[in-house]
Amino acid sequence: MEQELLTVSVSQLNHYIRRVIDHNGYLKNICIQGELSNCKRHPSGHIYMTLKDDNSVLRAVMFRSDATALRFIPEDGMKVLARGRISVYEPGGVYQLYVEGMEPDGEGALYAAYEHLKKKLEAEGLFDADFKKPLPAFPKVVCVVTAPSGAAIRDIINVLRRRWPLAQVKLFPVLVQGDGAAAEIANAITQLNLHQLGDVMIVGRGGGSIEDLWAFNEEIVARAIFSSKIPIISAVGHETDFTIADFVADMRAPTPSAAAELAVPDITKQKTQMLACYNILHTMVQQKITLARTKAQQLINHPAITGFSDTLAEKRITLDTLQKESHRSLLAYIEKKQHAFSLQVGKLDSLSPLAALNRGYAYASLPNGTLLQSVNQLAPHTAFHLRLSDGQVHCLAETAEKN
Repeated sequence: MEQELLTVSVSQLNHYIRRVIDHNGYLKNICIQGELSNCKRHPSGHIYMTLKDDNSVLRAVMFRSDATALRFIPEDGMKVLARGRISVYEPGGVYQLYVEGMEPDGEGALYAAYEHLKKKLEAEGLFDADFKKPLPAFPKVVCVVTAPSGAAIRDIINVLRRRWPLAQVKLFPVLVQGDGAAAEIANAITQLNLHQLGDVMIVGRGGGSIEDLWAFNEEIVARAIFSSKIPIISAVGHETDFTIADFVADMRAPTPSAAAELAVPDITKQKTQMLACYNILHTMVQQKITLARTKAQQLINHPAITGFSDTLAEKRITLDTLQKESHRSLLAYIEKKQHAFSLQVGKLDSLSPLAALNRGYAYASLPNGTLLQSVNQLAPHTAFHLRLSDGQVHCLAETAEKN
């Protein structure tokens, strides 16, 4: 018995084959290794390409939503690992790979390690915005952790000197790739914090392959950045390069030059803003002064003030009169007291022993100043002094006779 022949349309067949393929679990999540060719980016953002090896080709498409997450630019001849699903494009009757993720071949293990650590640290909260520290507005010291030579440090220093020459730049030279690079970077961050050597820190290097940038994907560097009390700007690679350090840092810069621009303000703009503020303040002050002068003049011309001025003038005349009278009274009082004082001085002078000396008298005293009042105070050969009106005579007693 002959089997009945099934007749279907082309569309029905393509639809059926698509359903068969879509229900195949093996083809839902598959990674294809191959070389890119006919790689074209559509204006919509979708990327159309062909994957090939020595014997076969496979059409592939990557939609814009997935293509924006690429960390490299796909080019013909590039060997890649493309991850996605196999399905049928019904209008064309061909099966193709719908690419959901793609990376250069040979870096698959590193990307896997990268994604694993990224998910781990993200789950721990190291990427949370709540932990991001603000950058200082006017840093005095900018620390740079990078290689001591190369384009990165030159670009950073040039930008810092041009934008904010007031800041001091401190370079902490480290390895930025290869064995020991991650440990040096982490140690530099720790030491700068330990000794509080800066206000803001730039950590990074120039661009390179994922292997070149791998030191900034190490967990030791990520945790050092997270523990830093000094705000850190991550500046690793080019704009399309993303490292773990970028996610942990307080600020991510697409390039080292951009990091320097983020770290410091532009002194030219600051001067312009200060001048504008000065002009605004100067205008406001002048307006205040003008207004105050107008109000003061109005008050001066007010009848209450002008009447007060007349009263004040009268009071000044009265005050001058009282001052003159007081001066005359004071002079009279002083003359009276001076006359009385002169009389008392005359009386005192008449009683002074010095007045008697002027009349030819003298008085005797011992060397210690004791006044001689009796011959009993003098023994033979005793020294004594005679005080005359114009000086002293030093004497020696020969005999002492009592009346």
